[in-house]
Amino acid sequence: MSTKRLFLVGAGPGDPELLTLKAVRILQEADVILYDALANPQLLNHARPDCHLEFVGKRFGCHALSQHEINDRIVELSQQYFNIVRLKGGDPFVFGRAQEEIEAAESAGIQVDIIPGISSALAVPASQRIPLTCRGINESFWVTTGTTANGEISSDIFWAAQSSATVIILMAMSKLEAIMDIFQQCGKSKTPVAIIQNGTRPDEKMVIGTTRDIQFKAEYAGISNPAIIIVGEVVKLHRTQLNSLIQATVNQ
Repeated sequence: MSTKRLFLVGAGPGDPELLTLKAVRILQEADVILYDALANPQLLNHARPDCHLEFVGKRFGCHALSQHEINDRIVELSQQYFNIVRLKGGDPFVFGRAQEEIEAAESAGIQVDIIPGISSALAVPASQRIPLTCRGINESFWVTTGTTANGEISSDIFWAAQSSATVIILMAMSKLEAIMDIFQQCGKSKTPVAIIQNGTRPDEKMVIGTTRDIQFKAEYAGISNPAIIIVGEVVKLHRTQLNSLIQATVNQ
């Protein structure tokens, strides 16, 4: 008898070509694909015609399953199918709640395999030529969520704001103003900030400002989730900022 298997597959940051070769193979072999809102729907084109496709995410008011319901659904589907894929945006282990699904599957006797994906925290800044580290500017970076499970601002942001590191904040647009206030309280009112919505996709939007004015600029530009917030001096290396610096130097 074949082994029941759950594959936690990272869908990458949005661009359907930023998918690993192994992930493509697993999608092609899947009996079931449970996909979330951050996984590009074009990735489902890799599935077999008879593959069962099921949406388990939330976007623009669509029905969403709770994490507990998703766990139960994985176990239910394993009674009928052998190869179940849980397709998650980015990487399954970066704010993907993968551990909860692993525990639910293994407790039901399902073998679990992890297929890492390219995290949006890394790929989206890179796609705009914003390095997370740069010699002479910073030596590290933080990746943090904007809010915790209870809706509060993550305490890690307070620590990150006091460092010289680049800070990448995910799932934080609803708390943007309060988070920028924290950086300003730490003496970083002039620190550059970039916000990138739908990074690596054709409908990508971006704004650049400082911790003092990025809230206004984001509202004016209509920036909303899903978005990546990048705080740090490396934002100055974006080509628009470099061009402005060069022009200012020429005009002096």
